[in-house]
Formats: sequence, C-alpha cells, structure tokens
Amino acid sequence: MPCERMPMRYGHSEGHTDVCFDDSGKFIVSCGSDGDVRIWESLDDDDSKSICVGEKAYSLALKNGKLVTAASNNTVQIHTFPDGDPDGILTRFTTNPTHVTFNSIGSRVAAGSSDFMVKVVEVSDSSQQKVFRGHDAPVLSVTFDPKDEFLASASCDGSVVVWNIEEQTQATSWPVLQKTNDVSNAKSLCRLAWQPGAGKLLAVPVDSKVHLYERGSWDHVSTLSDDLVTQPINAVAWSPSGQFLAAGGVGGFLTVWDVDSKLCVERYKQEKGYTVCGLAWHPSGNQIVYSDTQGSLGLGLPSSKVAKDYDDLFDDDDDRLMDEGLSDTNSPAKNPVAGDEDGDDDDVVPATGRVRNRGAFLDDENSLGKLKDLGLDKYGDDDDAGSAIVAPAAPAVPLRPVYEGPMPTPPQKAFQSGSTPAHLTHRFMMWNSVGIVRGYNDEQDNAIDVEFHDSAVHHAMHLTNSLGHSMADVSQEAVLLACPSTDELASKLQCLHFSSWDTNKEWMVDLPKGEDVKALCLGQGWAAAATSAMMLRLFSIGGIQREIFSLPGPVVCMAGHGEQLLIVYHRATGFDGDQALGVQLLQLAQRKRQVIHGEPLPLSRKSYLSWLGFTAEGTPCYIDSEGVVRMLNRSLGNTWTPVCNTRESCKGKSDHYWVVGVHENPEQLRCIPCKGSRYPPTLPRPAVAILPFKLPLCQTTTEKGQMEEQFWRSVLFQNHYSFLSSSGYEVDDQAQSQAEKKQQELLMKMFALSCKLEREFRCVELAELMTQNAVTLAIRYASRSRRMALAQRLSEIALEKANQMNEEEFVEQEDSSIRRTSGSSASPGQPRVTNVLDSMTSVKKLAPLSGSAGKTNKSPPLKPLAPRPKAKVQHTRAATNDYLDFPKPKTGFQLWLEENRKSIVADQPDLEETDIIKEAMGRFRILSAEERLSWTERAKGQTVDAADLKKRKRAEGEGGAENENAHVEADESVAKKKKSLDPSSKLSAFAFNKN
Repeated sequence: MPCERMPMRYGHSEGHTDVCFDDSGKFIVSCGSDGDVRIWESLDDDDSKSICVGEKAYSLALKNGKLVTAASNNTVQIHTFPDGDPDGILTRFTTNPTHVTFNSIGSRVAAGSSDFMVKVVEVSDSSQQKVFRGHDAPVLSVTFDPKDEFLASASCDGSVVVWNIEEQTQATSWPVLQKTNDVSNAKSLCRLAWQPGAGKLLAVPVDSKVHLYERGSWDHVSTLSDDLVTQPINAVAWSPSGQFLAAGGVGGFLTVWDVDSKLCVERYKQEKGYTVCGLAWHPSGNQIVYSDTQGSLGLGLPSSKVAKDYDDLFDDDDDRLMDEGLSDTNSPAKNPVAGDEDGDDDDVVPATGRVRNRGAFLDDENSLGKLKDLGLDKYGDDDDAGSAIVAPAAPAVPLRPVYEGPMPTPPQKAFQSGSTPAHLTHRFMMWNSVGIVRGYNDEQDNAIDVEFHDSAVHHAMHLTNSLGHSMADVSQEAVLLACPSTDELASKLQCLHFSSWDTNKEWMVDLPKGEDVKALCLGQGWAAAATSAMMLRLFSIGGIQREIFSLPGPVVCMAGHGEQLLIVYHRATGFDGDQALGVQLLQLAQRKRQVIHGEPLPLSRKSYLSWLGFTAEGTPCYIDSEGVVRMLNRSLGNTWTPVCNTRESCKGKSDHYWVVGVHENPEQLRCIPCKGSRYPPTLPRPAVAILPFKLPLCQTTTEKGQMEEQFWRSVLFQNHYSFLSSSGYEVDDQAQSQAEKKQQELLMKMFALSCKLEREFRCVELAELMTQNAVTLAIRYASRSRRMALAQRLSEIALEKANQMNEEEFVEQEDSSIRRTSGSSASPGQPRVTNVLDSMTSVKKLAPLSGSAGKTNKSPPLKPLAPRPKAKVQHTRAATNDYLDFPKPKTGFQLWLEENRKSIVADQPDLEETDIIKEAMGRFRILSAEERLSWTERAKGQTVDAADLKKRKRAEGEGGAENENAHVEADESVAKKKKSLDPSSKLSAFAFNKN
C-alpha cells in the first residue's frame, strides 16, 4: 500500500518552528518565531487553540499534562495542557534558551541556552536545579537518557557531551560537529535523541549522517546514511518501539532507517525543499509530524502497520519522484528479479529499486546472521526459497561511486554593505558616514526614513515606499534606491538628487525585463548598479546612462568613494566552507582605468564577506564574518593587510561588532556593539563605539613587538597622503609631518633598544629606514655608546642619503625645466612631442556648482579634501620665471651629462631631448657612490668659482683689499664644504672624548 502523505499547511510565521504530539497522540502541538504555541486536533484543524508565550518560541516539550516552552524572554515557562493556563516559570537564563525536553517519566526538564549553560529542573519543585557548565558556545540541544542517569547535549563549540546527572560531571565528549559562534549560524540544530527503552544507543546527527553511540562504552558503533541525503540533518527522532529512526534536515529531506539492518526504508522530499527543523513520532508509531523554517506543518503516514509489518514501508509508488537511476551502499540493491513476468507485487522489485516482500528476511534471524557473516548484509537481498536474486558479486546495475572529496560551498548572496537583513520589518537599509536610511514594513506603515549625521547637508526625509525598495545608499549629493522586479513591474532604480540646483530633484530608470538590481552604490557625481545579468550599469548623478560592462561573476557587494568604484564578485566555486571572491577597483576620473584587475579577495578560513567600503580618506577596506578588518596597501602592490580583529574586543562568543565607518586620521574603527547578534536593532538607536587598530605582528606583548607594530601601522595609515597628492588633492601637511616625526621617534627607540641588546646589524637595518636627520642622531648615539664600527657604517648610510636627496632635488628641477620649455621650444610647424596637459597642474574639483541659486553648500560632516588652489600654483610658476635670468649652479649630474652627452647620442641617435635626459638619469644612478660624490664635489667647486667671479664683477671700482678678502672667504667656504663631505671628519665630530 502506498505511503500516504498529507499536504503541508500553514502553522506559524516564517522562521524556526518546533512540533510534538501529546501523550495520547490526539493533539499536535507546535510553536514558532511568532511567539505562539498552537494546539491542533488534526492537521486539518482550522480552529486551533493559540497560546502566546513571548516574542519568539524556540522549543517546546509536553508530558503528563504539562507544556514547557523555551521563549525569547530568557525563561523556560510551564503551562497546563490542553487549557494553556500559565503555571509559572521553571528557570531563567541570561539569554534565550534554545531547547527543552522532558525525561521519560516527566519529572524533570532539561534546558540548554545560548549562555553556554545546561540546567536540569525538577517540575514539582523548580528550586531544585542542577547546572552543567563546560560548553564554550551556545547549546544546540539536550536529551535525557531513558533511565534518567545521563544527559546528552550538543553545542556550537562543536562538541557533544554526555553528563552524569547526579554527579554533574562529564562522562564523555565527542568533537564531531562543525564549530560556529551562534545557533542562528549553525549548519545543523543537532537535535539529539536517545533510543527508547533501555537507552542502548544515542543518535547524533553529524552533517548528512547519523552517528550511533553505545551507552556505557560510549563507542561509535555504526553510522546511518543515504546517498540521496547530502545536506546537513537537523533533527532525529526514534519510533516508540526503538526500531526505526527518522531524520529531517536541510533541503526538506525526510529519511527513515531500520536501525538493526541499517537500511533506509523510507525517503521523502518536500516539494519546495524547505529545511525541516522539528520532528516527532506519534505514540502509536504510525505517523510522523514535522515542521519547517517557513512555519509549515506536515504529517507523514507511512503505514498503520509500521511497527508490525515491515513490508508496507517499502510499498510506496510515490518514490518515483526520487532519482530512479541511483543506488547506494546503505540501501537495498536495485536489481530486477528474473523468472517472474506476471507482475506479482510480492516478488517484483519496483521502479524505486526496493524489494517489497522482505518479511522472511527480517524475521529469519539466522539468514540475517549468515549475511552479516558473509559481509553481504549491506545489499539487503534475502536468500529465501520464495525469492530469486542476483548475486551481489555481479549486480545488474553497478553501484554508484561515492564522492568523498571536498564539498562545494554555497555562494553567499549579494548584499548591501551597511544594511541589516531584508526580512526584518524594521531594518537599516544603509548606515554610513553620511547618514542613516531606515526601512519600515509593518501593518501601520511601509516607508523609508533618511537621516543625515550633519543636518547642514540636508534635512531628514520621510518617503513612502510604494515601490517596495529593498536597497539604498546615501551620499553628500543624493539618495539611491532600488527595488526587485515582480510579475507585473520591472526592477527600478530611483535617485533623489537633493543637491541638484534645478527644481527636478528625482529621476527613475526601469531595468530590462528579467534583470534585477543586486547591489548599488554612489560616488562623486555618479551612481552604479550591479544586476542579476552580471552587468554593471553606470549613471551620472543627474540620470545620464554612462558606461556599461559585464562582470566576471555574480556580484556580492559594491562600494563607492569619490572617483573610486570597488566591486566584489564570485570568481569561482569555493570548497570546504571557503568563498572564492574576486575584486575590481576602478578609477572613474577623466582618464578611466582599472587599478585592481579581478585579483582574489583574501578572507579568513570558512568565512564570508560581511562589510565592504572605503575609509574616510578613500582607502578600500573590508571585513569578513570572522571580524578581521583588511585595508588596501597601495605601497606594496595593492595587497590587503589585516589591521584589526573585532572578535578580540568582543566579551562573549556570540557578540559581534557591526561596522559603520573607518577612519585613517585619526585611526578609528567606528562600530556598533551587538550582544548575541550580528546586527543591531533599529530601536532604541544604537550607540557607536570606537575600536583601535592593531596589526597582527608577532610578539606584540614585548617592547620590540609593540614598537614595530606602531611603526608599520603608522606607515600603512599614511599611504593615503601620497595617493591623494598624486591624485591632485591638497593634503594636511601638518598631520603628515607629525606622522613622519612619530615614525622617526619610533625608529630611534628601536635603534636604542637594539644597541642595548648589542644587535648592531639590526641597528644598521633600522638606520636605512630613517631620514638623514635621524641617522645623524643615530651616529651621535652610537658614538657616545662607544660603538665606533657601528658609527662608521651609519656615516656611510648618511652620506648615501645625502646623495639621494641631491639627486631627487635635481630630478625635480629637471622635470620643472622640461615642463617650462616644452611648450615654448616647439615650433608651429613641428609636431608636439609632449602632451599639452603636461604643462598644466593637476587640480581636482571635488564637486560642481550645486544647490539652488543664491545658496552655497555647507560643509559636510566628513570634510572633503580641498582642491589645490590655482592661484598658489600660478604664483609659484611666476616666481620661478622671475629667477630664470640668473645663472643657476650646476649639479654633479649636469656636469656628468655635459661630458657624456655625445656618447649617449651616439648610442641612440633617435632620442629627443627629454629622452636623452631620462637615459642620462638612469646611467648616472648606476654609478657607484664614490663616483657620484666626486661629480657632486666638482659641481660645488664650480659653483664657488662662479660666485666668486660674480662678486668681482659686481665690485668693480672698489679697493683690491676687499676683492682679496672676498676671494679668501670664498676659498674658506670651499674648504669647509669639502671638509663636511669627508666621512672621517663627520665621524670625528661625534667621536667619544676619552680625555
């Protein structure tokens, strides 16, 4: 007879549910995330009784007319059944309880909680409690031994522990589960179950299998599995006789095993594939009730003879829905039976591949024993006289090989950085450094509120969300919203351009049919939207469609800042819990370019991306689910450096920090602390905390490690100065010099520490990181410490740095002279060698003229970088031209170029003047330090002679004594300069005076 299954019915709102039968089997009792407990006389009952126990109900248990619930108000409550009258509170926890259960006689209740504790409470006297401590993470489930001697519990710390109830000690522990930090993030609820009766076996769902452990010895005796069940199992339940074990889990699979033969006797998959999270057997053993994460209830009726006749469990025509071509080593072999063509149901293997008449096989213990002895029991074919079988050695359908390699990781869905989950009725659609966008979707209102941190940017806005916008971003110029498509309407992108100076401050774009917005962001003068068609659409802030290009994979998140656009997408399939993400960084200036070309985005092991954005200064950074903050290191080839771990600042394992902003100067990570959750509630308004940055260097507890961490963190966080100056922005020179001063102080402290430890080689390494002035101080310190060999090496480094400074000054002079002469030297008939833009100074305009007429924009909350003023540049250029008539002193490089120009032109006659200078620079740098020093001394000598000649011309007609004095002074100055460049003379100035 086919297995009868009743259709699913609505029971509770979407979210976690739990279900059970009463002792008589007359009622079905369920609870859900709506906080209600409902009592159903049958699954068709349209007038169920409802009991409100709190905001959410996580678990329930029923015994002897007592109903116990685990509610979100951190209590375990008790009600009378079936009246539903409150009967007091059994116990309390510091956070929400996760699972409750009765012992076999209903005298005790065990409860596990997210505060890592397990309690056993006497129902008759709730003051009699036993507390079991030992888990390091929230408790997933608890179950009593039928003999009331032991209690088993599973936890997010990855362990299953068996406790001795009376002694309150651990009998054993198995680290078999995957670790996680919260019940909501656990891949399995791991609802344990102890075999009824003698309690010989404990069933533990481990991933897609069920492990059976033997009472007393606590050995792992067997594993129940099925090839068609590949996703984690949430809950297991024993039949009242203890012969069958039912399991339900992710993907909507329901499986029933015969424990003695380890055969899968029943399989069923929900039509919609929702995760099964509650499971219970009818006291008679002929029904299974289950609930899923969508709040629905279902009832399975395998057969009324399930405990008496094993045949009917296999008599199921509905199994045609399963994959008929599959076989598994844990199920009967799917072989046709020869010698019978009249279609007798008793002897035919059906299309599902399971033999129907197995009564003799199951009843004949000798036959079963012989098969086990031969090792053939896994095939499940009986060798009875009334059946004809194919030998296991040559099955008609070969067994499907089992894949045991790494399993693919489900790709994380696209999300909007700075937002909370979309299923919440009150949520943050965006929280960034500009403002907050809140979304409300409840019975009273469906609206969006926009609030700015600085009311000078714009006043707060209240928008009616008639289109059902689910994504948002906000900047100094606009608010960008997007909604998914429906059967009737296309996905829309709406922009409220409040900084526009005209009267039309809103525009909207409909995407093509079948294309939905998955991520969006705003930048300086542009808006971007990534779609489900793996395309990125770029718009101007006024609504002009600009560039459009395809993404290499499905988008995960996007962020914008100024002219920078950061995109993260799936570049491949991840394995073993890892996500395979790629990242692109685009510069959307006048000369558009791609800075990062789709390199892999590094994440922590088995984590996912949780926040993506820019610092207030424009450096890309992101955070993964493990709390590690990484920042782009532009000075090291656009690599990603971890700069903070928010988990180190969390007090509890289930606590998190929700990031809202990152600043480099001052070094601040702005976060919202979330206790027991990954994101904050909208009300009351959460407070923002500030976390410090810390590079994960080694031995940061030592003085040396602390100074090294401070120095390299300071270097990393000053990279934005060079980036901004190269992009044409003015930087805060005072802050930059202050940071450089701090770096040199740290280097001097590390130098002194290395001297004390007699690490002179390390001292030289530190000196190479110093400036010339700092090296001079280091020479003085080494001389006073009587380390003359070290001081000698440091003087060589100081000399080298002096030469480098001279070269850099010369390069700057040559570049400026090239820019000055390039425009005037080219004749009208000749083609220009250099671009006209080369003679222009790069000055960025941060924002076009905006706002209404007669009104100026007020300063935003985060002060933007000021553009470089043109007047200052023109003044500098004019001042330079004023001095062009005066003879300039020649450098060592210029002297070298005069003598070697002919050889360079002979080697490469096609070079232009600018190319000759560049080639000469390269050759001059290759020279040794002594050779470059000699050229520099020669140049300085000529400078003195030229100055002397100039003085004589100016002093014509004056007395000869004055000319002689001037000549003597010039000679003395030359001698002084030559003396200062002698390394031995420089070292003697810092020598230790023995007298």
